[in-house]
Amino acid sequence: MVPNKFKLAVLVSGRGSNLQAIIDSIEKNALQAEISLVVSNVKDAYALERAHKHGLEGIFLDPKSYPDRNSYEQSLVEQIRSKSVDLICLAGYMRVLGKHFIEAFSDRIINIHPSLLPAFPGLNVQKRALEHGAHFSGCTVHYVNEEVDGGAIISQAVVRIFDDDDETSLSERILEQEHLIYPEAIQLILEGKLTLAGRRVLHNK
Repeated sequence: MVPNKFKLAVLVSGRGSNLQAIIDSIEKNALQAEISLVVSNVKDAYALERAHKHGLEGIFLDPKSYPDRNSYEQSLVEQIRSKSVDLICLAGYMRVLGKHFIEAFSDRIINIHPSLLPAFPGLNVQKRALEHGAHFSGCTVHYVNEEVDGGAIISQAVVRIFDDDDETSLSERILEQEHLIYPEAIQLILEGKLTLAGRRVLHNK
């Protein structure tokens, strides 16, 4: 049985196009969840404007106003816990989360990355894929652990790399797939259709 109000917190740093994809899926009733909180570590992130346009609570939490990462993450933990959140979705959040935060929400943090992990973790993903002469790229939804882009894989979408692709064209086609598979992955989680078994995510029948 799907919970009536499966609550999400979305962490952002930039444009928030994946946040928008989640919002759109909720509004179309393709995703039976609600966004309880949007948190940005960047003051003027457009993602916060997207949140406010849809009547969502969006806050800027400034890392520079805290003495260290643990203090910042403790504040982040408290903000999220105050909303009784079921799942935390990273959507272009450009900070590496520390052990304290990850342990506070063990197996309840997911991320989307613009490559077919474990290939090309980290930054400059499309540039590296093109330089390596890869024929395919794509995107990956995965659980978050302490290894950057190293958590168990939930779902992936494959994108063909064409001979005339550059970083921009490849990024745009990958982003289209991100907007499809991220809300779908959240829906699978809230329906209880996934089991995390070490490095593997099993899809329950």
